[in-house]
Formats: sequence, C-alpha cells, structure tokens
Amino acid sequence: MLPAVRVLRPGLAGICYAASAVRAHGGALAERVAVFIDYQNVYMGAREVFHQGRAPHWSGQIDPRALGSLLVEQSRRDRTLSAVRIYRGMPDAIKDPIGFRASQRQARFWSRHPKVRVITRPLRYPKTWPDGKAEEKGIDVSLAVDFVVMAIQGEYDVGILMSTDTDLRPALEAVLRLRAAHIEVAAWSSPQGNWRRLSIKSRRLWCHWLDRDNYGRVQDRRDYSRP
Repeated sequence: MLPAVRVLRPGLAGICYAASAVRAHGGALAERVAVFIDYQNVYMGAREVFHQGRAPHWSGQIDPRALGSLLVEQSRRDRTLSAVRIYRGMPDAIKDPIGFRASQRQARFWSRHPKVRVITRPLRYPKTWPDGKAEEKGIDVSLAVDFVVMAIQGEYDVGILMSTDTDLRPALEAVLRLRAAHIEVAAWSSPQGNWRRLSIKSRRLWCHWLDRDNYGRVQDRRDYSRP
C-alpha cells in the first residue's frame, strides 16, 4: 500500500482527498467509501416507507454490507468500499434479555465481514419501564464524532451518511468546512416519491435515493430473536 498523500481530484475543485491506495484502472486512484448508518433511524424509515400495518419485527432490517456495496455499485465514479459502520442502541441484558440476545446475534452476524463494524451504546430506560419506551442515548454523538475524526485522519475519501436525524447536520457541515473529504447522503424513496433526507443550507449534497427494488436487495429477513 502506498503512503497517504493529499490530492485534488479534477472536476471537484476545493475538495481534498486523502488517497492511500491505487487501483488498476490505468493507474487511477479509486475513492475509498465509508458508509455510516444510523441503524434505528434507517430501520424505522424502511418500515414506514415499505411496510404497512403490523409487519413482523424483522421488516425494515437491512444488511449493512449489502447496503454499502449497493451504494458503491450505483456510483458513476471509480470507488471501492472501505468501511461500513453501524450505530445502534443495545438493550440491557437484565431489563430486556430477549432483546439483548437478539441484538447480540445481529451484531455478530454483521461483524462477520471484516469491513463492517458495529458501534453500540446502552439504551436508556425510563423509570416507567416496561410501560415506558427505552431510548437511544449518545448514538448520534458517537456517529458524528467518528464521521468528522475519520475524515480528518484521512480514513475515507467519500463519506456516505444514511439517517434523517437533523442532529447530524453539524458533522456534515464540519467535514465540508474543513475540506477533509467528499460527503453524500442516502435515503429511502417511497412509491409516492422521495422520502425525507438530510440536507444542509450551505451546499447541495448528492443523495442516493433507494427505492423498493434497492430495499429488496439489501433487506435482511432473519429473525434474530431465535437462537
């Protein structure tokens, strides 16, 4: 592997890339893509867009590796998938042992691929549990920090973020302001038209709109509640 260098790609004025590998396409540099997935947000979005009524709990699940590969394949640029990072809350082993074991199985299955990493934080349980709903705490912060730091450290050339959480906008803005990497977003596209997506006022971001056919390619129908 070649040492990291800073290059400015033609046609993308003002955007600097940290390139650390060369692919055999006439010596051209391939853009390293890192995909960041806000899992609960993506899961609930898929259920809302593609499923109706009381769908089984696995409806809305996606295979992170398949999603990352799809985003790279659909690009018109010379790209390679370097990392897929999934951020999600983890149920408590005492308060919710079934949910905890299912989440552990799911994370182990995802992590079988060397490019996939699962980042978890404990769910926060209200005093009214189990009547009250557990909530994620700190997941968006973990994702935002990694998105910015990994860009600054040159760990990716293109960062694709899939979430509709507007709390992540500052991370997008920071990477753009620092010119640390090129950034894009991904979102579900409903049969009635494009759904919600992340956007920022200062720049038009490229969005990978994923329709029902795309969802079918990355859907994970496994029931992780079963051993």
